[in-house]
Amino acid sequence: MVLADLGRQIRNALGRIGQNVIINEDELNNMLKEICAALIESDVNVKLVAELRNNVKNALNFEDIAGGVNKRRVIHKTVFNELIRLVDPQVKPFEPVRGKSNVIMFVGLQGSGKTTTCTKLAYYYQKMGFKSALICADTFRAGAFDQLKQNATKAHIPYYGSYVDVDPVQIAAKGVEKFKSQGFEVIIVDTSGRHKQEASLFEEMLQLSKAVNPDNVIFVIDASIGQACEAQARAFNSIVDVGSVIITKLDGHAKGGGALSAVAATKSPIIFIGTGEHVDDFESFQVRTFVQKLLGLGDIEGLVDKIKQLDIDKNNEELLKRIKQGVFTLRDMYEQFQHLMKLGPFGQVLSMIPGLGSDFLPKGSEEASMAKLKMMMVMMDSMADQELDHPKVTDLFTKQPTRVNRIARGAGVTMNEVKELLGQYKKFADMVKKMGSIKGLFKEQPGKNINPMQMSKLNQQLTKMIDPRILHQMGGQGGLQSMLQQLQGASGMGPSATRTRRK
Repeated sequence: MVLADLGRQIRNALGRIGQNVIINEDELNNMLKEICAALIESDVNVKLVAELRNNVKNALNFEDIAGGVNKRRVIHKTVFNELIRLVDPQVKPFEPVRGKSNVIMFVGLQGSGKTTTCTKLAYYYQKMGFKSALICADTFRAGAFDQLKQNATKAHIPYYGSYVDVDPVQIAAKGVEKFKSQGFEVIIVDTSGRHKQEASLFEEMLQLSKAVNPDNVIFVIDASIGQACEAQARAFNSIVDVGSVIITKLDGHAKGGGALSAVAATKSPIIFIGTGEHVDDFESFQVRTFVQKLLGLGDIEGLVDKIKQLDIDKNNEELLKRIKQGVFTLRDMYEQFQHLMKLGPFGQVLSMIPGLGSDFLPKGSEEASMAKLKMMMVMMDSMADQELDHPKVTDLFTKQPTRVNRIARGAGVTMNEVKELLGQYKKFADMVKKMGSIKGLFKEQPGKNINPMQMSKLNQQLTKMIDPRILHQMGGQGGLQSMLQQLQGASGMGPSATRTRRK
């Protein structure tokens, strides 16, 4: 997760005050000192940190807190609200209008990742159903048009630029006119990178703005430049009216807090964050969700939305029917692994689960987990249809152990690894059998008329399957049950669709 170190330090500070028997002014000051130190270490502007500290202290008057009120909860809620204020300028972000040409102009420093981000945004809107196009008005950097051309071609996005014309204002004006006449709804103009001390390039940016008359000016910030972000943001905002902010490289830098300070400088909302080099490594920025992830509170609704966007919950009627009958085959498990890999890196998925985060996985273990998952799928690829679809496949392998040897040789693994896969499958299948036996679990209104004793047994079985460290992070069995209820409430558990079967 982005700013994982900052999130960990804030969670530790809140956790320590939660463990104290008596919470008084001294304990609150110690907690605030730790949180402020973590924010400054992440390059958040010192003035903003001081403001956050004062706001928390002013909001928490222990004399005014009534007896019986949970002070820990009040402190957590106050810190949460102030962190939201830190990154939320209370301005509604720009949204393109369908059926109309929306011109978006990108500005920022050299090397901030503007060209790549232009493609990511165009691709994002294209997936949303908008007719998107790209214009390269960067004539200053060698190879800028080639880069945009290559990116746009890969993403199947129309583009415009020139190898001959050296006037960026003319290129931008011609490109916008061309795409407007062709009915494009989102027209993105990529401009040269420039620094606040480069007066001529700043004048060029002003001329570009006047020529294309953008509906939204996006300031792209490189998270690695730290506190310099604020001064640069103010300089750009003084020339063109910055309407939105996109932060790049926030995944690979511990001091990304400086980029958050640019929100205060421009009073413009952060709309996206770049989390990698690929066109899909682009996350919509939601303030509340960002702070929730930072504090380890997860984002269950975001996880459900991600599942819906990828159509993972589409066409699952057949699977639900089998689960009701207590049937879960190796083919079903294979398909679930496929869907899990579609969700993206494990770290991102973990950060959406309350109590966890991408930093929960030790360094390198995310790659190892993904490699193990792929290897299990390779083993299943070496199985015959009869093995994949057999309702009691463990009995089949017990009676005919030579099958294990054949699969191991076909997948290039040891027999023990195949046996480990079958052991994992048996755990899943046993849990599904339990779920299928619980009356009312898969009704349109899940949870209604469910036998509490049966549900309790299912929860106990789930807790046995989960790594004890993960269970502890989630808040024990109660935390797991709460998470399941959130998932159920966010998505509904009624029968809806049929999962396509792998042939």
